[in-house]
Parts: sequence; C-alpha cells; structure tokens
Amino acid sequence: MKKMPDILKWPSGMLDFSGGAIVMGILNVTPDSFSDGGRFVDVDAAIARGVEMAQQGAAIIDIGPESTRPGAEAVPVDEQIIRAVPVIEQLSSKIDIPISIDTRVPQVALAAIEAGASIINDITALADDAMLQLAVQKQVPVVLMHMQGTPQTMQADPHYDDVVADVSEYLMERAKMAEEAGIAAERIVLDPGVGFGKTTEHNLLLLSHLDRLCEMGYRVLIGASRKRFIGQLTGKNNPADRVFGTAATTAIAVAKGASIIRVHDVTETVDVVKVANAIGRA
Repeated sequence: MKKMPDILKWPSGMLDFSGGAIVMGILNVTPDSFSDGGRFVDVDAAIARGVEMAQQGAAIIDIGPESTRPGAEAVPVDEQIIRAVPVIEQLSSKIDIPISIDTRVPQVALAAIEAGASIINDITALADDAMLQLAVQKQVPVVLMHMQGTPQTMQADPHYDDVVADVSEYLMERAKMAEEAGIAAERIVLDPGVGFGKTTEHNLLLLSHLDRLCEMGYRVLIGASRKRFIGQLTGKNNPADRVFGTAATTAIAVAKGASIIRVHDVTETVDVVKVANAIGRA
C-alpha cells in the first residue's frame, strides 16, 4: 500500500496531515441546498462565512455552486460561474487555506481555479474527460466520489450486491484511471458518497467498513454532514439539529482512517477530529 506524505504540496497549495485528519468546511452558494440553501447566496455573506470557517479551524473551504441533493435539477454553467467566482476571488485573498470547487462541470472548475480555487471536488469522479485533463494540466488535487445514478434519480431505488465492495471497486478504478492520466496518487482523494444513491443501511455499512476503503492506498474523504440518514436514525427532521449525529460519523470515520471530514458545522467538528486524532496516536 502506498504511504501518503504527511505534507501534501502542489503548485498552488498545501495541506498538512501530520496531525491526522483535517476538516473541510462546506460553503454552498446556492438557493436550494438541502441544509443551508439560500444562506450564502449573497457574496458578502458567503465570504464572511468562509473567513469564519477558516478561523474556526477548517483546513479547506469547499465552494458549491450547484445543489446535488436528491432530486435537484442541473444548474446552467454560466449561473454556477456567476455564483462561485466572485466568492472565490475575494475569499482567496482573505484566507490562507486552499479553496476547493464542488462541481462536475469542467468549465466551472476552470473558472474557479483561475479565480483562486486549487482543488476539484467532483461527484462524478472525473467522468468528463475534459475535467480529467484539466486536473492533470493544473496539477491540483481531486476528490473522486461514488454516486449511483444522478442527483435526479439516485435515491429512487438504490441497490448493490455488496455496497462496500461495489463502491470500493468503482473508486479504485477511477483512482487508477486518474493516476494513469498523470495525477499523482497523493493528490487523489476517494469519497464513498454517503447519501448519494444509498439507503440508510448502505450508508451505515460504508461507514462501518470504511477501513477497507482507507487501506486501498489513497486518502479518503467522508461527507455525512447533516444528511437524511442521520435524521432517520435520530428522529431529527431539521438538518441543523443533526450536529451530534454528524459528530458520531466523524469520530468513527477518523478512527477508521479517513483523512478529510467535510461538514457544515466546523467548530464542533474540529473538536471531534482533534480528540479522535489524539486517541488514534495514543
């Protein structure tokens, strides 16, 4: 198995994993995301939130210009750029941590990188060859996520023969493809896509057996923040009330080897990650 370096460097950024897992703060600049839709569509509000998350201890700010919640419709490319670029341009001058762009559209990723983003977070795992070539050309880290179907269809009737094996096999294939195209292994992050074409049982199995994915030789990201399955388990219908449920997924994920935890609630998660990292080192 490959040994990932503690310090990940690329031409436009750096991440420090020497202390263990790190936190990625979610900044959705959308009117319709499932949890925080509409809160940060205003550029100034989005920038203020990005700065706040950096101060709270986030190591990455993830900008999302298109909701990919179940049933969400695709957003035109121009609209995504209008939403994301002004925020990235200004935020990148105010914080000294990397900004990632959460998009499946190469044109959006390119505009974001030119504005100051330096990580591509792609729910389709670089399915568009133009996105793959962009990542190779710009030498930026990539997050490759597993999703069954599309946001419009993924929760209709998700089915797997073996969800852990199926997701792991898919992500390994995409990672090898990215490496063969010229993306260094240390710049590849795998995301099993909690909630993306998965039932509650599927999500629980993926988290329970996350160590299998973490042993495949790449860093792993977990994005379970405030998701529906946590509400189903806890009875909390309001996504904002799922902080403690999310914290449980975070502690388990870090204990099983995850490197990046993607969340809405940065302050609380940073504390969980610090303690989980310390226990892991003891």
